[in-house]
Amino acid sequence: MKRWLPVTAGLVVLASALVWGADLLRPSVRRDRIRTAMVESGPLEATLTASGTVVPAIEHVISSPIDARVLAVLRQVGDQLTAGDPIVRLDTSDSELEAEKLRQNIALKGNEQARMRLTLESQLIDIDGQIASKDLELQALRSALASHLALSREGLLSQEALRESELKVAQADVDLGRLKQSRVNAGATNRAQLEGLSLQMQSLRAEDAQQRRLLELTTTKSDRNGVLTFVQDEEGTLVRKGDVLARVADLTAFRVEATTSDVNASRISVGQPVSVRLDDLVTTGRVSVVEPQMQNGALRFQVALDTPDAAWLRSNLRVDVQVITDRKARVLRVARGPFSQGGGAQQVFVLRHNRAYRTPVRLGVSNFDWFEVVDGLAAGDHIIASDMRDYESAPELRVK
Repeated sequence: MKRWLPVTAGLVVLASALVWGADLLRPSVRRDRIRTAMVESGPLEATLTASGTVVPAIEHVISSPIDARVLAVLRQVGDQLTAGDPIVRLDTSDSELEAEKLRQNIALKGNEQARMRLTLESQLIDIDGQIASKDLELQALRSALASHLALSREGLLSQEALRESELKVAQADVDLGRLKQSRVNAGATNRAQLEGLSLQMQSLRAEDAQQRRLLELTTTKSDRNGVLTFVQDEEGTLVRKGDVLARVADLTAFRVEATTSDVNASRISVGQPVSVRLDDLVTTGRVSVVEPQMQNGALRFQVALDTPDAAWLRSNLRVDVQVITDRKARVLRVARGPFSQGGGAQQVFVLRHNRAYRTPVRLGVSNFDWFEVVDGLAAGDHIIASDMRDYESAPELRVK
């Protein structure tokens, strides 16, 4: 006993040292330094992520109505506007000269129209006089023919004289008909000429009205309440007709312009539900427009919000956009965290008592909050959700 007791004690101490020493050498993490997540069962919406910018739902563009120079900038970007507020004043000297020429042309055309009307009326009066004279002549010739017929029946007038009298009546009748037709033709010609002048007058008046409207627009005014988001603020700058002078945005309603990778192009379509987030603030909407062309490997689309007047929305605010591509009623899910950057085969640490064991798992679809657990975990399992890349070669960890 005396001889074997020290040997046995030494072996026990050596075995304990080996066991405890191996345990002490095993990698460890502090529980208060890691984040954990529990696998649970519940619904999950599959989403794809895009970056978005909040923009005004309505932005009115004010363009230059004429070629002109900027005389004065009356408002600055950021100013609150009400309908009718002037923004920019343009040089109108050329337009005013053009308007004056139009007014003179209208006056000249009106004078021409009046002179033509008098001339045409005079022509008709002359023709009417000729018709009246020829009608009297015809009546006299018919009276003479009646007398000649009576004399001829009594044998007091030759047939030659009677035939001459009949020819005179027929000739006068033809002349009267020709004069009447000339009056009809002259009346139609007069109406056509007057209508032509009237159309020219209408065209000139329309041009004059348009010119007056353009002159009114040269002091550009806001047509709605809003905020000035852009203005051509360089006085003296020459602007062409159609150039943008100012933009007025209605900041009571917003939409979102979003961008995502072109690899998601086939997964995005008009009408899909969307979740828009800024930290803990969330609003919903739907894809309203998908641009057909890719730019620099990115797909652009627009989101119409269900609550476009949400209090936290601001113009040019950067937000996270989640386009919902699928909904699953009941799956195993785990809270999203740094432990994984995407779906597919993964290695995660599963907590059991004071140990964390490396376990192969397979993750499926995901959204902003959850990963779908396809294989490798069960409901109620706790995993380390923190970034564990520093321990990627360790099969087991101590949790202190």
